[in-house]
Amino acid sequence: MLEKYFSLKKNGTSVRTEIMAGLTTFLTMVYIVIVNPAILHSIGVPFEQVFMATVISAVIGTLIMGIFAKYPIAIAPGMGLNAYFASVVGSHGLSYQTVFGTVFLAGLIFLLLSVTKLREMIIIAIPSSLKYGITAGIGLFIAFLGLKDSKIVVPNKATMVALGDFSDPITLLSLAGLFITLILIVRNVKGAMFFGMLITAILGYIFDLLHINGVVSAPPTPVFFDVDLGGVFTHNLYAVVFAFLLVTIFDTTGTLIGVTEQAGLMKDGQIPRAKMAFLGDAFATTIGSLFGTSPSTAYVESSTGVAAGGRTGFTAIIVAILFALSIFFSPIISAISSLPSITAPVLIIVGCLMMEGLAKIDWKTFDEAFPAFSIILVMPLTSSISTGIAVGFITYPLLKLVTGKIRKVHPLIMIFGVVFLIQMIFFPAH
Repeated sequence: MLEKYFSLKKNGTSVRTEIMAGLTTFLTMVYIVIVNPAILHSIGVPFEQVFMATVISAVIGTLIMGIFAKYPIAIAPGMGLNAYFASVVGSHGLSYQTVFGTVFLAGLIFLLLSVTKLREMIIIAIPSSLKYGITAGIGLFIAFLGLKDSKIVVPNKATMVALGDFSDPITLLSLAGLFITLILIVRNVKGAMFFGMLITAILGYIFDLLHINGVVSAPPTPVFFDVDLGGVFTHNLYAVVFAFLLVTIFDTTGTLIGVTEQAGLMKDGQIPRAKMAFLGDAFATTIGSLFGTSPSTAYVESSTGVAAGGRTGFTAIIVAILFALSIFFSPIISAISSLPSITAPVLIIVGCLMMEGLAKIDWKTFDEAFPAFSIILVMPLTSSISTGIAVGFITYPLLKLVTGKIRKVHPLIMIFGVVFLIQMIFFPAH
């Protein structure tokens, strides 16, 4: 049944590989069930409420992605978007119920856009050089995330970042995990990334870096929030709705392009079943707001599952099942999430695997090369996929205009280039 529905053999995978890929993806992104509640709790939202809302939105979005879109991509409340949510509540003195109203409205608009062809048209309109730039940019973004989490690189006032302290136990364990995982990969061990994380976790426990204070706990009871839609209009929060909408659309679009291109699932520059893929994060955002969490998006950590061999929606279903089970295992999940050495090595390695598309960019044609380069540069330095895409969308038509090639640019790219420029100047989301 699984073979027939997901065409496992045709996609060069198996049930075992998909399960291992799902485990890998889940372990690299499970931190969100702890971090997201912590961020929203800081502005007064009950921790238990956000914990359950995070899991619910992740399960709903990821199941839609897996069952209907059939892609190995997981969905959950987005990092950055939750911080922006908290900043809106704090800086404007609004109730979180009112800001959840903006998320709900953004989700509804998101749903409407997802059932139209607009989002598919955006993917078709994006030039190949930008698509490869997006994939590579995401690769550097998550690799840099792994380097920061493991403290291999640290903040520095003079140079922004610098080499970390290799005597730090977290850094040492991260480096050990990195080389262990690299050895498993070059030796072609099946499930190398998952086993690399497992060995790293065991080493962390042996050296008293992984502290497990329990395994099972009773889950909180989820309840619906009374979202304040009226407050959205009373306080004229249209810019907030727009920011949530724009960032979420292009975060997911960028991740979808990057991960499907990495997995070899993109066909002639297009993504089959794109509409169903977009419905996943739209439903997750809308329903998640009613339970009490910020907007959801496709997760770049899904690329770790693809690197582990995941090629179909069965990988996503495994991730959704694990998220559903996580409500009973919050103590051990909290322990794993608190030790970045377990997942950081995988993020660094996957960053390398996502560089392949760089060879397909025409580097000798400057008006093609620079917009791609700008995406690759900006994504990791701003920690924002959507900002990287924005810069690419702005520079690509501009350079084509001055070189007399503007007719080769799709109108959507020009329109969103202007929209992004206005948004970055007047309505920054970060």
